[in-house]
Amino acid sequence: MSDALDKAEAAAREAAVNTAAVQIALAAVELAKAAQQQPAQQHACEHQHKQGRSTGEWLGIACAVCVGSVGLAFASIAIAIAACCATGCFLILRSIWQSTLKGK
Repeated sequence: MSDALDKAEAAAREAAVNTAAVQIALAAVELAKAAQQQPAQQHACEHQHKQGRSTGEWLGIACAVCVGSVGLAFASIAIAIAACCATGCFLILRSIWQSTLKGK
């Protein structure tokens, strides 16, 4: 009976070793599956980012450009008016200065 008990114990150890080996193999297979799925998911995300702009984004950009150009036009007009006023003031002051020098 001790031989039968020894054989059963050896079979149990072998089954335990085989079970551990099978578990390691299954874990490796699962890891390989996860590694293959991860780049595919990243590729899908990259593909989404490479798509063109939506209509709403283009309308927003167009509105921003229009508002910016109108603001630039008003700023240019304001600078032109200020330059004309400064020139007029300079000419008036020059005229006053020359008439003051002639009077002495």
